[in-house]
Amino acid sequence: MILTEALEKYFGYGDFRPGQADIVSALMDDRDVLGVLPTGGGKSICYQLPALLKPGLTLVISPLISLMHDQIDSLKQHGIAAEYINSSLSQQEYAEIRYRLRRGDLKLLYVAPERLENSFFLEELSQLSLSMIAVDEAHCVSQWGHDFRQSYRQISQFIDALPQRPTIAAFTATATELVRKDIVDQLSLETPSIFINSFDRPNIKFTVKEPSDKMSELRAYLEDSDEAVIIYAQTRKNVDQIHEHLKNRHFSVAKYHAGLSADARGKAQDDFIYDRVRIMVATNAFGMGIDKTDVRKVIHYNMPTDLEGYYQEAGRAGRDGLESEAILLFGRQDIVSSKFLIENSQDPSSIPRLETMIQYANHTRCLRRFILNYFGEVTSQDCMNCSSCLSEFTTIDVTREAQMVLSCIIRMKHGFGMTMVTNVLRGSKEKKVLEWSFEELSTYGLLKHQSETFVKNVISLLLANHYLALNQHKGLEVTNKAEELLKGQATLMMKEQKASARNSSKRNVFVTISAEDPELYEALRLHRNELAREAGMPSYIILNNKSLVDMANKQPTTYLEFLEVDGVGTVKANNYWESFTEVIKEFQNK
Repeated sequence: MILTEALEKYFGYGDFRPGQADIVSALMDDRDVLGVLPTGGGKSICYQLPALLKPGLTLVISPLISLMHDQIDSLKQHGIAAEYINSSLSQQEYAEIRYRLRRGDLKLLYVAPERLENSFFLEELSQLSLSMIAVDEAHCVSQWGHDFRQSYRQISQFIDALPQRPTIAAFTATATELVRKDIVDQLSLETPSIFINSFDRPNIKFTVKEPSDKMSELRAYLEDSDEAVIIYAQTRKNVDQIHEHLKNRHFSVAKYHAGLSADARGKAQDDFIYDRVRIMVATNAFGMGIDKTDVRKVIHYNMPTDLEGYYQEAGRAGRDGLESEAILLFGRQDIVSSKFLIENSQDPSSIPRLETMIQYANHTRCLRRFILNYFGEVTSQDCMNCSSCLSEFTTIDVTREAQMVLSCIIRMKHGFGMTMVTNVLRGSKEKKVLEWSFEELSTYGLLKHQSETFVKNVISLLLANHYLALNQHKGLEVTNKAEELLKGQATLMMKEQKASARNSSKRNVFVTISAEDPELYEALRLHRNELAREAGMPSYIILNNKSLVDMANKQPTTYLEFLEVDGVGTVKANNYWESFTEVIKEFQNK
């Protein structure tokens, strides 16, 4: 069967996304593969389609139960024989899956990497015809990646213990050249075909803002839309505070972090996936493997500690290909907090990764180019779909103010914190300032006409550019590099949000559908949601938003016309064509 025909038959797509066909062809030729595709780039199709076309079983190694659950639900909706084995199964369910494996009824089996350490599981799989092993979230195998997991190091040993080596396919969304090489080494891929798709997600607008009041800015973003949003915060305390604030203002919101019980986390995740709540506030513990396709905004309330993690989390917006936004609400205090978080890290690459993230937050040119260049995809084109390209801020020269800050810290002699330095520069009569006789310094009150926020932003910018450093007590110390700034041999520029952008009551509202008639689209969406509720599954498993847009545009009224809708294969057409076309006919007859 021609690959595009198989794609249409099983998944309802008329053509492959960029890079998918080459990966599928390589796997069909029994070549090991490393595929690096951005979040939402269609990684799962790359191993699911070969699994259906190759003889025997494909084992998929996946890090989270939630990811397995979503993938299996989706595959079953396409009429594909797939199951998972994990701790959520009852003994009877486990026994039934083992029976189906022995009969050869299954094409895909999903397991967590920890399962591979079970000698009984190895013995069972050794008796089956195993054609391929797919390793999802493969960056977890690398200590140089942002999400290293020790359990992933067992995969290579498991493969070596099999009586016959299957084809190995590894997939990840974000991997630098160093991480890619480590994946190949750690999984012992044999002369692999390496496919690196464009990391670009053109449907996502990237925005960095430095609001004076983060919570107000956050609420403005949430009030301009009624679609799904993920808010990432740095700590559990941040998550709790944001959740409480939004809940008190009657937003539909849930929270997720490692401090909650497993039941509470599970309920929060299900409430979000099944559209019972619109907003999820979470630490980075949430999200890997969440296939919810209709997230319109991902908002980072604090600056993450690395660009890899940030881009993967941001990429959870707009997986349906429709216009979405990734927003970083950056505060200069985030730099201090992030440095504190990684100061005891055993990972030697954590500091340079944080420095890259700080550079991104301060970047004054195209944000998308910065991201793509970091991942080795060199481009000279500005995207015209980020806050820099759209000129939503201006830059101001703060060299003189920075020199005042440095001079003040030198004269204070001891390593004081940001607040004390700010108080001295603003001429505060606070008790501790007077106790140290800092009012006698020549730098006392030099910035009394500036706000506390402005002075702290300058200090944070000095930290970001290595003119200042933090000692072990989080006190500020002037570095050797500061000499060039003090002598006027360098300048310091700071981003400042334009008043028009700051005061706007609406924040970049996207038209998220291009259907000819939004009323029909909404009717189809409500019908899909009702079907999902009846079936007890997420609505995007039935059909994603992109399919609904295509349906609203084409307005099919027959079975064959319904098959032409993007994302509708034979099984979905058989299950849903009558009910959806009935909605369309009712609309047309109004």
